[in-house]
Amino acid sequence: MAVTIYDVARAAGVGVGTVSRVLNKSEAVKDTTREKVLSAIDRLNYAPDPIARTMITRRTGVLGVLIPFVTRAFSVEVLRGLVNSATNSDYELVIYNVEDNEQRTKYFNLLLKRRRVDGLILFSLPPDEEATPLFVKSGLPIVLIDAYSPFFTSLVVNNMEGAYMAVNSLIQKGHRRIGFINGIVEGNFKFNQANDRLIGLHRAFGEAGIMFDPQLMMATEWDRAGGRAAALQFLNLPEPPTAIFAASDVQAIGVLEAARSLKLEVPNDLSVMGFDGVELSEIMELSTVQQPMHKMGELGIAKLLEQIESEQMSPSQIKAPELIRLDTWLVERRTTAPLRVKRTED
Repeated sequence: MAVTIYDVARAAGVGVGTVSRVLNKSEAVKDTTREKVLSAIDRLNYAPDPIARTMITRRTGVLGVLIPFVTRAFSVEVLRGLVNSATNSDYELVIYNVEDNEQRTKYFNLLLKRRRVDGLILFSLPPDEEATPLFVKSGLPIVLIDAYSPFFTSLVVNNMEGAYMAVNSLIQKGHRRIGFINGIVEGNFKFNQANDRLIGLHRAFGEAGIMFDPQLMMATEWDRAGGRAAALQFLNLPEPPTAIFAASDVQAIGVLEAARSLKLEVPNDLSVMGFDGVELSEIMELSTVQQPMHKMGELGIAKLLEQIESEQMSPSQIKAPELIRLDTWLVERRTTAPLRVKRTED
């Protein structure tokens, strides 16, 4: 017959509850008692029954990630960090891909009512005014990544400062006609990256005394096609930009394609700057603003596990929701250079 948790308890001379706490790595067990239980587990070659363990602990052993547009380069890089950290824990990771608002509402209801996960990461999906009180009331551990809510621990990057660094770098190189390709806000998911990066651009322009030209700003899909179409429109203006800053690296790749189609040399004729620091940017030698994407994923799992473990703590020991703002940094490669002044003929 298979060894049970009761066999382990008898062999260690403790109660079943103590064995359960040891299995769940609770700190509320004396070291000497923990050693006795672990020794009995090893001696009996005991492997916990996952179904029975779920019934005893009321945990599923599963962490959920709710994420829109999972195939985006930025999302993939953050997911790597999430998966790596989850693999090193005792939890499985289940990813729920959200394509529209209806699907988001469906998953919100499913995960809250049936409690299929022990903790949930909301990736670029802050709960709206209707969902927030339901999540708070449920007590489900929640961490937001790339989104903010005062009710939940939130991990964000300083998008405004990152965009400011990018545009200021181009200004310092002598560029004054700078095009900006922003990302569109999809559905009512309330992404804030687009707004924050636009604010960073305006700050850099204001400090340099540069007037913002509406013709040099366009919001497109966060993909190559969007970046290419916007760049072609900019570069066919009577007075085209000498530099283009794109709100994502993938859009910036589209800018490079547009420049090539017009037989423009990068960076001699046009400087190009991206944002994110995905692997493709390094391959393409693209100047960019680097986000700590893997760290976002790893820290997100760590903060979620902290909350799950805190369920056994007294209310006075539980931390309040945190706002963790991660820094970006500028990575300059071959696609940006000082403005080349064209000589006029006498």
